Amino acid sequence: MAVEIPADPAALMRTMQGRHIVLVGEVHDNEAQHALRVAALRQLIGQGARPAIAFEQFDRDRQSDIERARRERPKDADYLIAQAGRGTGWRWDWYRPFVVLALEYELPIVATNLTRSDAMRVAIEGWPALFDAATRKELGLDALPVGFRRKQEEAIAIGHCNLLPADALPARARAQMARDIVMARSIRPHVRRGVVLLAGNGHVRRDIGVPFWLTADERRDAVSIGMLERDDHGAAAESAAEFDAYVYTAPSERADPCKELEQQMHPATVR
Repeated sequence: MAVEIPADPAALMRTMQGRHIVLVGEVHDNEAQHALRVAALRQLIGQGARPAIAFEQFDRDRQSDIERARRERPKDADYLIAQAGRGTGWRWDWYRPFVVLALEYELPIVATNLTRSDAMRVAIEGWPALFDAATRKELGLDALPVGFRRKQEEAIAIGHCNLLPADALPARARAQMARDIVMARSIRPHVRRGVVLLAGNGHVRRDIGVPFWLTADERRDAVSIGMLERDDHGAAAESAAEFDAYVYTAPSERADPCKELEQQMHPATVR
């Protein structure tokens, strides 16, 4: 049963403590959530933990750029972001404090995400575009449970305001699953020392996210923490049941994302 924890750095830190795999979600444009997470992580490190910090925000093919930047300018977060993160569309002023923290304590920085081009390839061409036959067999990619695939497609539909045609959902769900698989495999080498993954809430869900692709032993040593928002009337914008623990924060001020998406998809019909 998922447990609600206060929006307090110490409470969040205690939820992370003692786990070798910590998966911390986010609403990408919620600045308060980023500040809460980095404060909790700093407290965790202050207690003696030295986890690797894994980022959805760095594409996996930029790992060599991260290592090169660290060799060239060991404590320069801006240089590292410029070398490995620019042009990816993320608000780096919100993620920079995590990079600073990793450099300050000489923690591994792990790039975990698929490139946009790889995600598009697996969406269009199918699993063989990214995974060989042995990997597909190991992961059971060609025989995934119907209920699992349906949940993935439902999550994609909801995340796109139910504006996508039904026949577009399987491909987009496959790209999302591929990202989760790659994230799970990227953090695996760091489990022994401990690893904290920073990713969107959808990626850290227990039922369909990164935890699904961990081994049974890894799942037992993992904690999934959803960082959720309440709307103006106090209702939750996302379900908390898919996480081990969750925190509610106020929503960020933003334009209606569904209206913006509809404008992009149907520019002639939206006024």
